Amino acid sequence: MTTYLLKRIAMLVPLMLGITLITFTVIHLAPGEPVDMQMAMNPKVGKEARERLTKFYGLDKPLHEQYFTWLGKLARLDLGRSFSSDNRPVLDKIKERLPITLPLNLVALIIEFGLAIPIGVLAAVKRDTVLDKGITVIVFLGFAVPTFWLALLLMYFFGVKLNWLPISGLHTLGYESYSWLGRLWDLTKHLILPVCVASFGSFAGVSRYMRSAMLQVIGQDYITTARAKGLSERVVIWKHALRNALLPLITLLGFSIPGLIGGSVIFETIFAIPGMGQLFYQGVMSRDYPVVMGILVIGAFLTLLGNLIADISYALADPRIRQQ
Repeated sequence: MTTYLLKRIAMLVPLMLGITLITFTVIHLAPGEPVDMQMAMNPKVGKEARERLTKFYGLDKPLHEQYFTWLGKLARLDLGRSFSSDNRPVLDKIKERLPITLPLNLVALIIEFGLAIPIGVLAAVKRDTVLDKGITVIVFLGFAVPTFWLALLLMYFFGVKLNWLPISGLHTLGYESYSWLGRLWDLTKHLILPVCVASFGSFAGVSRYMRSAMLQVIGQDYITTARAKGLSERVVIWKHALRNALLPLITLLGFSIPGLIGGSVIFETIFAIPGMGQLFYQGVMSRDYPVVMGILVIGAFLTLLGNLIADISYALADPRIRQQ
């Protein structure tokens, strides 16, 4: 087990370096320069001012020198300073947005898996019935409906047409005067639509994945043996079959970890939620290289960490994997 774990950890370093190199190169090759984006609204700015700003950001150096300078800072856990007018450290900006994104995506993840697992099991148990076909239709709708379109549709119907729910932000103006219960209810109303949008698309995939895994387990010999012993169908499905069918979902859960921190660019931007996703979108649009790289590096690291956790979980569940 130790050798297997060390091999997986050793692979993280070259993978991380490769990801940062490719990402850094692609971002700098994208059309538009940070200086041009900042000077676009002020046509009177001269060439000398542009050159000074370019030198201040270090963009006058060759690309490989910029990369190694950035990599040296990263080794000291320094993500650099934002190219925006405030010139604040990227880490400070991320710390401000993280307490918003993390709980929001954690709630969405709990709802997503909490609904997808029993629905997937139910679809597998009721295979080829009307219920299974109805669930399949809903699942394929979840795959087909674009997230941004669903968000706009919900905003129009529940926010504009019915006026039941707020459509942007996290708080109502003047919410400071509310009681703690009023503040909680105000926050809940603001989060209902974003959480629904965040959960819907992933819910479809997880439920379908759960159905497929459950069908494979139900056909195994030990399930037939459990039924032959006289165990109730409830015990066979929810105790014996489900436990083994959940193993493949470890991978999905592992890859969901980056989403907890990275947030969702689409729904945070549409609903004007000041989280990591909105920060990433603003960084891309303004060509704020340090902000974009900082968020991408965190996302890449969490993706690799989630993959490592999934590998370790598989190794603990199946001893044969440890011999690889």
